[in-house]
Amino acid sequence: MDAAIRSSVLMGLIFALSQLGAIFVASSFLGPEDQIFPDPDDPMIPVLYILAILGFTFAILYIIKKKRENIVRLIFLGAVAYTIFFVIWIVLMSLTVFYAALAISIALTAVITYYLVKKPEWYVIDAAGILMSIGIIGIFGISLSILPVLVLLIALAIYDAISVYGTKHMIALADGVTNMRLPILLVIPKRRGYSYLDQKPLKQQLEEGGEREAMFMGLGDIIIPGVLVVSAFSFLSDDLVSSISSNLIVALGTLVGAIVGFALLMRFVLGGNPQAGLPLLNGGAIAGFLVTYLLVYQDLSFGITL
Repeated sequence: MDAAIRSSVLMGLIFALSQLGAIFVASSFLGPEDQIFPDPDDPMIPVLYILAILGFTFAILYIIKKKRENIVRLIFLGAVAYTIFFVIWIVLMSLTVFYAALAISIALTAVITYYLVKKPEWYVIDAAGILMSIGIIGIFGISLSILPVLVLLIALAIYDAISVYGTKHMIALADGVTNMRLPILLVIPKRRGYSYLDQKPLKQQLEEGGEREAMFMGLGDIIIPGVLVVSAFSFLSDDLVSSISSNLIVALGTLVGAIVGFALLMRFVLGGNPQAGLPLLNGGAIAGFLVTYLLVYQDLSFGITL
């Protein structure tokens, strides 16, 4: 199998497993008390979220431009450590006693954070990224009902296309965080012996052309469509259809749609140019949700409550 195709398949597996892991975490370890928004049906939440993304993105780009990368590293590593701790903590709390869960969560988080600081190789970056994706998808999925999530996915797909093909600031952001070896990308090597520590800046690699040694995918491309997957599972009714809960069927149908979008995205990515992932990924997830919902529930409300 061609190295690029093999890397694409591996990335697709991580994409799917992260979202399945988020469903498992949401169903087994998260409850209404873990929701981060008081009203999951509020359609204004996506608007505020997008404004926050815009502000945060341009703040990070400004800091990078001012050569204050240590501030960016501190912000990201703090957020990463907190998210990893939270994911490990909520899982262990259901499996062991409080103090043991606390001690193990702190220890594992400390080890991962240490390697992110001292030796951020691709497998460390990927391990941290997968844990972060599962946790963030799970939390946002149980915190936003169908309508706000659909608004969020459509708006972010448009924003992603503009930021990659129009303003191109997303490429600049990816280049900056790649140079700092921050865990907001999945890194899938194409060959054995690849070291992320030796990775050239993305802009330089694009200008030089030639075969890339690894494939990259932003965690947002995993997290954003995954929120619809978990939201469908969390907010739709769980009537049984052939012994399978209807909400799980729709969640899995949404995931299948996202995977179809991923496959289409990889066809463009293998051409060698940066691509906006969310238009295809979100579009696939939304299409999978709509089709599966109609087949399972056979009504046009699509689970939206006003």
